[in-house]
Amino acid sequence: MPRTIRMFVQAVDAMNRFIGRCAMYLIFVMMAVLLYSSISKTFFNPSIWTLEVAQFLMVAYFLLGGAYSMQLDGHVRMDLLYSKWSPRTKGAVDAVTVLLLMFYLFWLLYGGISSTQYALQYNETSYSAWSPRMAPIKIIMCIGVAMMILQTLATLCRDIAEARGVPLE
Repeated sequence: MPRTIRMFVQAVDAMNRFIGRCAMYLIFVMMAVLLYSSISKTFFNPSIWTLEVAQFLMVAYFLLGGAYSMQLDGHVRMDLLYSKWSPRTKGAVDAVTVLLLMFYLFWLLYGGISSTQYALQYNETSYSAWSPRMAPIKIIMCIGVAMMILQTLATLCRDIAEARGVPLE
């Protein structure tokens, strides 16, 4: 594979590894918010913001960590025949499934950008009592999907190299 493709794959992997590892710690922030919520409901006046903040943190955790999970091959895989195939066959089949995933992700990003533009244009807020602005979490959603698309492209390059019999690493 050309040097530029190798550099692209390495750069995407490094970026998603860094952001994914940082996003891992959001689970602890979410746990702290939920612990505060439990304590405030038991002993003090209940906070109206804790549930939505926890939901936003979970969305950020899930979407910003998705590309890192894909990089680690941590997603669920149906393994009826796959384990018996040669590395070249696996690479060819993976390349086809990655193309289907990219199609889905592009549509998801298109919808996310449209939704984010709406949230920014009309100052969209949640329908809760706290009523936070929705634009920040929608921007994070678009960033997470874009990172997933980049990781999918890197995976596609790896799969094509594997199908050709010349792995990138």
